[in-house]
Amino acid sequence: MVKPIATKMLDLTLPPLPPVWQRLLGFSSLLFLALAIGWLPLRLAVGLVIVFLVGLGLLLNPVIAVYLLIPLIPFSSLVTLSLGGLKLTGMEVMLAVGWGGILLQQVTHPATYKRNELSAPLLWPFLIFLSGIALSWLNALSLKASFIETAKWIEMLLLYLWLVSQLPIKELPRLVGIVLLTGVVQAALGLYQFVFKVGPEGFLLFGGRFLRAYGTFGQPNPYAGYLGLVLPLAVALAWWKFDSLRKSANLSDWNVNFLATVSLSSVVAILLAALFATQSRSGWIAAVVAVGLVLVIMSRLARLLAALSALLATMLGLAGALTLNLLQMTDSADSPNLYQIMLQRLVEATAIFRIDNLGAVELTDANFATLERLAHWQAAWDMWRDNFWVGVGFGNYELVYPMYAVGQWLDPLGHAHNYLFNLGAETGFIGLCSYVIFWLLTFALLWQTIRHSEGFYHAVAVGGLGIMVHLHLHNLFDNLYVQGMYLHIVIILAFVSIIGGREAEAKT
Repeated sequence: MVKPIATKMLDLTLPPLPPVWQRLLGFSSLLFLALAIGWLPLRLAVGLVIVFLVGLGLLLNPVIAVYLLIPLIPFSSLVTLSLGGLKLTGMEVMLAVGWGGILLQQVTHPATYKRNELSAPLLWPFLIFLSGIALSWLNALSLKASFIETAKWIEMLLLYLWLVSQLPIKELPRLVGIVLLTGVVQAALGLYQFVFKVGPEGFLLFGGRFLRAYGTFGQPNPYAGYLGLVLPLAVALAWWKFDSLRKSANLSDWNVNFLATVSLSSVVAILLAALFATQSRSGWIAAVVAVGLVLVIMSRLARLLAALSALLATMLGLAGALTLNLLQMTDSADSPNLYQIMLQRLVEATAIFRIDNLGAVELTDANFATLERLAHWQAAWDMWRDNFWVGVGFGNYELVYPMYAVGQWLDPLGHAHNYLFNLGAETGFIGLCSYVIFWLLTFALLWQTIRHSEGFYHAVAVGGLGIMVHLHLHNLFDNLYVQGMYLHIVIILAFVSIIGGREAEAKT
């Protein structure tokens, strides 16, 4: 049997350590830990002990790192470590500890070291994209900024290879449960902020009655993005369990499926409530399309409901336009209901497509965010025009922005609020094409896995497709490759690759 190239890349050819060296390594590690506890500040010493204990656990089971990594992703901003001017989060530490645990297991217990003999279908797409963005380094004003942004995708590739090679498929149900549970915790935190007005004064809503939820992300939009990267998976699983409930053959199965359906439906409801609390229009639009796609794929009944929902939404939209006009002429606009609030936010979002001259528009609180986003789109477009083939350097948008700033919008905001524009500006035509190739091949994998999977695995694959749809729609107005969400994305892609590989293996 010829080994897949991913397996060859991950085959560490280090010889096993002799027993005497293993004992020496253990003694040295304990001595180092004791000295570190005695000399380091308390906070660092506690952190080192935790890392040491996790490392020991990984010797027995490297999958432990994945269980710890998933909840660390959205809370990574709360777990940071500065090392020589370089800021490390808990995610990077966990990745390093995970790889270290695998290496130690191989050299100390080679007999128990196991790996999945699966191919990694996204290896070549990753390499194509990394090659495309590498050319942009030729124009980079700051190589450090390019390295930091490129390192994200290298982390994604390493995590992807690690999961595909190490993760048994039997672990997927528990890991998917961890993903949903982490999403619920984040949603509960956002609802707490929304109701009790815990946060910056600038996030206050509806005359100070509520506050825009932002979770641990600092801003409502990326927080809405994270919720949208969990919601389609919850919807797919809830629908799968609802379908199983309808087909239950006996009372015992019915009870189990009923409890599961209620639990997953509660997860969906909590995520939706938190998504509303963000007041993120881009998050709403992306979530509606992603969830609609999930429902359309899952069953014929869902396709019928989706068609009826689309018709109802069109009717409500037409009625809503009249409603808003009437509200502007009456006092009822001072106390709008939930439907009117959401409709007003979505109507305001469409203003971005009706502005031709930024300088001629009078600034108001209602249009400031729209004009600011348009100004950054224009700056990104101008960067790309002047550096068509390789861009200004991956990760260099913020540094180059002052030379392309439009009007009074001098603050670069970190990115162009449209990932395609941002990528075109930073990596040029070559980098953008490599990104498109990456995602075309990824969506092909997702669709192939959906077609050949069943039950729980089918629901996970459909939810994965919905997550990627949400990612790209939301990225038309923002950048979700921040604060660890890129690792969340690659974890979902790894799940789908493992499912696809096992289903293909079962059919041969």
